[in-house]
Amino acid sequence: MKIIDAKVIVCSPGRNFVTLKIITDDGLSGIGDATLNGRELSVASYLTDHVIPCLIGRDAHQIEDIWQYLYRGAYWRRGPVTMTAIAAVDTALWDIKAKAAGMPLYQLLGGKSRTGVMVYGHANGADIDETVEQVLHYKKLGYKAIRAQSGVPGLNKVYGVGRGSLFYEPADSTLPSEHDWSTERYLLHTPKLFAAVREAVGPDVHLLHDVHHRLTPIEAARLGKALEPYHLFWMEDATPAENQESFRLIRQHTTTPLAVGEIFNSIWDCKDLIQQQLIDYIRTTVVHAGGITQLRRIADFAGMYQVRTGSHGATDLSPACMGAALHFDLWVPNFGIQEYMRHTDETDAVFPHAYTFEDGFLYPGDAPGHGVDIDETLAARYPYRPAYLPVNRLAHDGTLWHW
Repeated sequence: MKIIDAKVIVCSPGRNFVTLKIITDDGLSGIGDATLNGRELSVASYLTDHVIPCLIGRDAHQIEDIWQYLYRGAYWRRGPVTMTAIAAVDTALWDIKAKAAGMPLYQLLGGKSRTGVMVYGHANGADIDETVEQVLHYKKLGYKAIRAQSGVPGLNKVYGVGRGSLFYEPADSTLPSEHDWSTERYLLHTPKLFAAVREAVGPDVHLLHDVHHRLTPIEAARLGKALEPYHLFWMEDATPAENQESFRLIRQHTTTPLAVGEIFNSIWDCKDLIQQQLIDYIRTTVVHAGGITQLRRIADFAGMYQVRTGSHGATDLSPACMGAALHFDLWVPNFGIQEYMRHTDETDAVFPHAYTFEDGFLYPGDAPGHGVDIDETLAARYPYRPAYLPVNRLAHDGTLWHW
């Protein structure tokens, strides 16, 4: 089954997406997500100018060989652009292979390990009262796990606190906007938030929180310790993880579970964190960590150390990524949870999909492949629009800070 054509589709139905479509001489096609938030066109160029010419004529069934060819053959390995491009190819090829077999993708991976995929939603509020209200709304919708984020008194904008009730887009400007940040105010405010949320929802709802890399290791340890009475499912991205050893300091001071990895590109980014059991959940994604082929390796390695998966699933991952992730989640033995930020109606129309939500769980469906397609005619109505994620500056002196 030879690859005879491949093309990159860039569109913006509610936000920007990059999609790779691969076509074979058997008439089968598959798609893969290639979206890199704020750097979309760099991946589109990498695919069009460097990867697609290398794919034509290759056997679409040889997923592993093609993965190794694209990874090793570039010489300059890893990095978000390269690994996102490889992920798009890998996901599209798995989609094609499952379609050729007439099976949903999870069957090719090894079959179901569970009946459904537990997901968490995003409850946001300008203040504690509004966040509590949103958490209760998600609980009413059937969610068993909810991420709670709140505005911080004295700060005009806080990254990660959305402007919508079920979805929002954090890329908010044609050039990066600048938000205020104060670690001191945040550390005083966040334990109060979770005291109020836990009192409102009771003990049976899983609560999560995202720090967005904004604390030093000792500050993160202080926050984790303060949040222990509220039994969080996890505290996410507590500190930048380029220095994997930094998580050891956090681990020494708190029993709050730790999650990290949405911006990781490969197994090497999380090797020490997993092997030294410095985290509890690894959040690598299909689209940014080299596709299903690489994600399986990360998950198998993590399973040796009782680390579970908790893949990123915000709106900057297209439905094509979500569909593939759900098939992976249904199979992977050491599954923990899946993030689920709903897409806009425009996005869902451009990417018709088989997955469904019910009572706190997502189900990938049994369509052959990963169950997601792209309506190219409709996609053409939504041209690309430059959009960037914001950056943070310290409120007291304007120093650029971790976003």
